[in-house]
Amino acid sequence: MRFYEFKTIKPLTPEQSRINSLKQQKERASTALKTERERQQTAKQLGKIQQANQVLNKIRS
Repeated sequence: MRFYEFKTIKPLTPEQSRINSLKQQKERASTALKTERERQQTAKQLGKIQQANQVLNKIRS
């Protein structure tokens, strides 16, 4: 590599660092919210399946 291909990275100011941190927290929170909604939805669907299986077993007996 040639010297002019290197790019210096300036350190972030405290304000910029705080903004980046808040953005990352927002992304983590939205991901966690999405995951929790999917988990609850799956649990609800499994409950419905189990209930339907119980009804079928009663009908068969």
